[in-house]
Amino acid sequence: MTEQVTPPENNDGSPAQVAHGNPLGRLIARMSLTQLTLAVLTLVFLWQWFDAHQQIEQMQQQLAQRLSEMDGSSKASQALLAQNQEMVRELGGKLSVLESKFAEAQNQRAALEALYQEMSSSRDQTALAEVEQTLMIAEQQLQLAANVKAALIAMQHADSRLQHLDRPALAGLRKTIDHDIDKLRSLPNIDVAGINARLDGLVAAVSNLPLMQDIHPQEGARAPEPAADATAWQRFWRELWQDIRHLVRIENTEKQYMPLLSPTQSFFLRENLKIRLLSARLALLSRDEASFRRDVGTAQEWIQAYYDSRSKDTAQALAVLQKLASANVSIELPDISDSLEAVRNYRIAHEKGAR
Repeated sequence: MTEQVTPPENNDGSPAQVAHGNPLGRLIARMSLTQLTLAVLTLVFLWQWFDAHQQIEQMQQQLAQRLSEMDGSSKASQALLAQNQEMVRELGGKLSVLESKFAEAQNQRAALEALYQEMSSSRDQTALAEVEQTLMIAEQQLQLAANVKAALIAMQHADSRLQHLDRPALAGLRKTIDHDIDKLRSLPNIDVAGINARLDGLVAAVSNLPLMQDIHPQEGARAPEPAADATAWQRFWRELWQDIRHLVRIENTEKQYMPLLSPTQSFFLRENLKIRLLSARLALLSRDEASFRRDVGTAQEWIQAYYDSRSKDTAQALAVLQKLASANVSIELPDISDSLEAVRNYRIAHEKGAR
């Protein structure tokens, strides 16, 4: 007896059942693998075509927008180009005006340069004339008044004036002037102002110097006062004795004789002494050393002979005169005519060259 095997039931939803129950499933089940592949490819192609079509539409829209923007930009560019062309025409007109003004400025510059050259030449001539005049004053101060300080200041001013011109051709002139300046600086220094002040002080003090005849005796010790109980006769005789003692005075003046002068003679003595001191002052300013020493010596002799040497003022005046008598007021003045001659020759040559 043969047993018949019955297959087990399939309850897990096999494809056969799905295909039998679902129409799409039945369709898929009936389609082969090739047909399924073609269907998938067709769907992918359709999807790509649809996506490309949308992208093309977007690109067309962007292109249209760009074209509209470019159209607006082109119009703006045309307007800007027209404006630039107008500006170029204006600038061309301005450039022609500037060229004419530049040519005019060039002509004015040439005229100004010529005028400057003429003024520079005239300024140099004026400066050289001033330097020549200054050096002439310096030589006059040195030779006529023997004023070394004034001559030195004048020559330094002339050198400074040449320095301000800043011309290399003037180096030789400045060298000559510097050489003469060194000559003046090497001279011994004479204190003319100090000596002059001392002489003025002596002239002012002459009127107050005591004469020998005007000496008054020094009062001795005063007599003792009379006692309170002294009688009238005792006081009388004491006062009489004091008066008798002052009637005669014996004093050693340490001189062989004492000159006695009347008031008129005393007046003329003081005035002549002042004249001597003023004459010494003039000799100082003119650098006449012989006359200066002679006047100072005469003033010393008169003060020693007629004035009270024991007085403090007289002793001080004699001490000042002693110092003045030993002072040097005369120096050998150098020749500074080389500077003046050099500047004069250069000025003449410069004027001839300018012509």
